[in-house]
Amino acid sequence: MKKLLVTLLTLALIAMACTASAASYNLMFSHTLTENDPYHQAFLNWADAVKERTNGELTIDVYANAQLGAEEDVLEQARMGANIGHNTDFARLGNYVAELSCFNGPYMLESIDEVKAVKELPIFQEWEKRLADEFGIKILSFAYVQGYRNVICNQPVHNPEELGGMKLRTAGAPIWQESIRAIGATPVSLARSEIYSAAQTKAIDGLEDVYTAYANAQLDEVLKVVSETHHIYLINVSVCSAAWFDSLPEEYQKILVEEADNAGYAVSQSIQDNADAVRAQLIESGVTVIPTEEIDIEAFKAAGEKAYEVMGITDAKNAIYEGLGKN
Repeated sequence: MKKLLVTLLTLALIAMACTASAASYNLMFSHTLTENDPYHQAFLNWADAVKERTNGELTIDVYANAQLGAEEDVLEQARMGANIGHNTDFARLGNYVAELSCFNGPYMLESIDEVKAVKELPIFQEWEKRLADEFGIKILSFAYVQGYRNVICNQPVHNPEELGGMKLRTAGAPIWQESIRAIGATPVSLARSEIYSAAQTKAIDGLEDVYTAYANAQLDEVLKVVSETHHIYLINVSVCSAAWFDSLPEEYQKILVEEADNAGYAVSQSIQDNADAVRAQLIESGVTVIPTEEIDIEAFKAAGEKAYEVMGITDAKNAIYEGLGKN
């Protein structure tokens, strides 16, 4: 029944697109964040820039709060050719092309410069092409960086051994789970809405997250120590239907991708700047921060290798490292 509903919705979306002028195109772009999230404004900026550069012939309607449905359903509609897109991550895309999940592994990418460099690597372009050709999903941009994820709990963490026996909330995708297990903790998959109460009742000992999300959820009221392990550099990916993308004039394809990147890099820098301010505010309010300089990052990196081994993507990671000139 669920598959039937998705199919019917997809056909309806395609029919709606076909009623438009043959010279005009529309992308319905979905994300699960609120309208107050900086990403939402970035997507609106992207839409405005694309509309201006195409004289209104290519438009993007942005839908917050998962208004177009669950992520799995939206991606399935995109695969079937609907004029629909979504904000996702490489862990999810790794369900199609396994190698892509390496970008959500421990210490994979560690700066905006590395994110930009990956786009030019032939090995990445090969995986990107497979995703489009075999699974119908086109990557528009992965310039949307939320920053470093840290261990957040109620005690300082300096090395993987100190995470032993601790239960940390993380996302449910396999690469997330294995990454947290590899660096020493026990991963617990919970909805974001459940984290506060779980920390209160000690169902979890903490979580791993970026500064801004931690502060916005007021988790500093129940979890008061941030250890800057920087174990995952969180990257979001804008995708759409490969078939729909291929139907666009080449000039519009170029504009869609270029402006997605422009909006992404701009909001990523803004988020990083804001994270520094949020960090300072948290310290002022009583949160203890263990800076990276006091943490055995090399021990964490060595432990993190286990995640790639378990997922069978060590070769993928090594190929990217070689392309970037990393050790």
